[in-house]
Amino acid sequence: MSTQAESERVRGWLTGRLPQEWFEGEPEVTIDRDEILIVGTIPAPQQEGDVSEAARSAAEEGRIKQYREDTRERRIEIARELEHATRRKVAWGVNCGETRTVFTSLSAPVMTRLRQPERQVLDTLVDAGVARSRSDALGWCVKLVAQHSETWLKDLRDAMSKVDDVRRAGPDAG
Repeated sequence: MSTQAESERVRGWLTGRLPQEWFEGEPEVTIDRDEILIVGTIPAPQQEGDVSEAARSAAEEGRIKQYREDTRERRIEIARELEHATRRKVAWGVNCGETRTVFTSLSAPVMTRLRQPERQVLDTLVDAGVARSRSDALGWCVKLVAQHSETWLKDLRDAMSKVDDVRRAGPDAG
């Protein structure tokens, strides 16, 4: 987890470093122990008349592909600088209309010990074809929990941030 000060420093650095024409507004920046994910919004392609969902989606995917190719070298340069400064990998993505694409994101291995009832849950997901492996099933479970407990997780993160503030203001601060 990153501290509030680290997060603010990275966001400030990106504000100064990213070309202003890249995104509409400020990019969404998500930081964890291993990775910094930068997702900006780019303009959706203008299409005439009433277009189908497939046509809209294809146009947005095309715009994202164009953006990705046009900015590749600069994104790599900026990522290397930020990786050197923070010792975290940097991933990029964009929102375009209704389409969100993350280009290359870190997939970090996580070691865990599970008892039989938890393993049976994972094996059921694998046997049912929902997941390809126990690892894939565990990732699926984590996404599901995050989706259904978003408010609780936000409250927990806010509380952790307040604890960090109290620690910084403690007797050893300064």
